Amino acid sequence: MFSGLIIVLLPLVVGYLVRVPSSRLQGYINHAVNGSVYVILLLMGISLAGLENLSSQLSRLGGHALVLFVITSACNLVALWWLSRRLALRAGGSPSVKNAPTSKLAAMQDSLILVGVVAFGVTAGLLLGPVLGKALFQHAETLAEWVLYVLLALIGCQLRNSGMPLKQILLNRTGLAIALTLAGSSLLAGLLVAPLLSLDWNEGLAMTAGFGWYSLSAILVGDQLGPLMGGVAFFNDLTRELLAFILIPLIIHRHAALAIGYGGATSMDFTLPVIQQHGGVDCVPIAVVSGFLLSLLSPPLILFLLSL
Repeated sequence: MFSGLIIVLLPLVVGYLVRVPSSRLQGYINHAVNGSVYVILLLMGISLAGLENLSSQLSRLGGHALVLFVITSACNLVALWWLSRRLALRAGGSPSVKNAPTSKLAAMQDSLILVGVVAFGVTAGLLLGPVLGKALFQHAETLAEWVLYVLLALIGCQLRNSGMPLKQILLNRTGLAIALTLAGSSLLAGLLVAPLLSLDWNEGLAMTAGFGWYSLSAILVGDQLGPLMGGVAFFNDLTRELLAFILIPLIIHRHAALAIGYGGATSMDFTLPVIQQHGGVDCVPIAVVSGFLLSLLSPPLILFLLSL
């Protein structure tokens, strides 16, 4: 029952045990993480191309993703707004970070590239499928799983060498409160959306347990529920990131907890530069702690829910 959970947690733990003293090697690891994400999304696109009646399936994927995104975002925004009114957290009082993205388009550029990678994968699958047959799609799914294990090991290594010890993370109550609020409201959304998507309650919870980590949720959900639902999970989490890039500059000065929390697991990496630029350096530790905790929680939680 929990074999899949152990398989996913093992590379994360092994990676976390590795100390990397060299900053140059840490840079290589960061590049490898980014490259792994692109490979996973490319393979996911190829798997999507293997769906029967692809045009109608893509229409269904878009509809499901929209429903999931709207309900999840509504729950997240209300819960984080409530939290932000109770936390004495103000942004903008500390210096901003140089060289961070200054426009929404620049901030969203990487996310738009990810969508393009998936689209390229679908195109490649449609062109190569008639030549290579179903073996192409089967091998793509298997290879994506193995690349995910490598990605988890690299991310574990990143977390260990982030310069922030676990004691400091656990003692940051603001980051912990934001992470728990985001996680709780996302799981509530999963329960609400499950009957709308004709899913069991645990499957609905798993669909929202990615907390913005689109490469992970796409593969784990797709492996258990099929590439269609994997695509739904991916676009739900990716759209969250795109909206976060727009919301953060607009609301971080009035509702800092909401702005930091809505990015979910990406607040420690992809959305962090925008948080730095518009919220100042005081927001950085809180964002890193929140994203770190959600990144640790997401893999075991998705696998546990799907194993029920």
